[in-house]
Amino acid sequence: MKKYLGHLPERDPLYAYLQHVIQPQLTGYVAHPSYRVFRLNASNAVYLYEERRLGSRVIGKFFLTGDRDHETARRKLDREEYNLNLMRGYGLDSPPHYIAKPLGKNDVLNKLLIIEFCQGKLLSDIIRRAISERDNALLFDKLTALAWFLAELHNRSARQQGVDFSANCDYFDTIIERLLADGIIGWPEAGELRFLRDCWREQPKMWRDWQVLAHGDATPENFLFSDGLSVISFDLERLRWTDRIFDTGRIVGELAHFFLESLGDSQAAEPFIGHFLWEYACHFPDREQTFFETTRRVPFYMGITFLRIARNHWLGADYRRRLARKGKRCLRRWNL
Repeated sequence: MKKYLGHLPERDPLYAYLQHVIQPQLTGYVAHPSYRVFRLNASNAVYLYEERRLGSRVIGKFFLTGDRDHETARRKLDREEYNLNLMRGYGLDSPPHYIAKPLGKNDVLNKLLIIEFCQGKLLSDIIRRAISERDNALLFDKLTALAWFLAELHNRSARQQGVDFSANCDYFDTIIERLLADGIIGWPEAGELRFLRDCWREQPKMWRDWQVLAHGDATPENFLFSDGLSVISFDLERLRWTDRIFDTGRIVGELAHFFLESLGDSQAAEPFIGHFLWEYACHFPDREQTFFETTRRVPFYMGITFLRIARNHWLGADYRRRLARKGKRCLRRWNL
């Protein structure tokens, strides 16, 4: 979603930066560009800038927002630019697997990162269409494409160093603290969740795989799809070395959430979840063994995805509690 805000005034320092630094990379120098501004629906201050006459577009992401301090904002800005260039360096810089190209950063303009605009349909929109129009074939096709994209991202970056599952347990703890503070879970539930965390921590299967660079924020808002099997990603602020199932488990948790929210039935997502994981496994030498090992680890990451979504204040309290209960049920499957 985007909201039109008007034209960027020529007196705005951002205007000069776009005109003299960014625009020449797109169309060559333009004497008097006219930029239309749209605010995008994103967690950070993210805007679309469109040159009215030529139609060229870029995305601007401001990291200095709210009460964030300058040093933290600078680190996040530098990290995202580095991560985008890093993954493009792994060969994800041409279709069908494409990471958006950073075009420039400006420390003075509220820690601004400019990224190329990429055309496509968001996975979130595709899921909603599949649910509302019962267009299962569309969603199956795009999940096939996403499975291939994530397998390439993971396999190209894999290193011979075992997964540090304790880091994922620490992340789990931050989610529990947030849900406790919001009153979505009580102390007894938090205690059970921590017990289940420790059950997973003791499982050798959670430590056995090699580390990969995971997207880290594999949500349906962060993947665009164009023709065929083409997939584009553009938000790598949370790229991390971790278990590959950190990404695939989040995708299946998000799928279940979309069906639960729309139809009241997360089980309706099962055919799509199974398809996605099976397609992911086909990019490994032993497809059946990979699928088996993946499905043994998925419940942990699916569970924390339900809990993570339950943190969102724009969801109703009853639905957030329902998500927390679903997360707990997933986590009880530690002994698969």
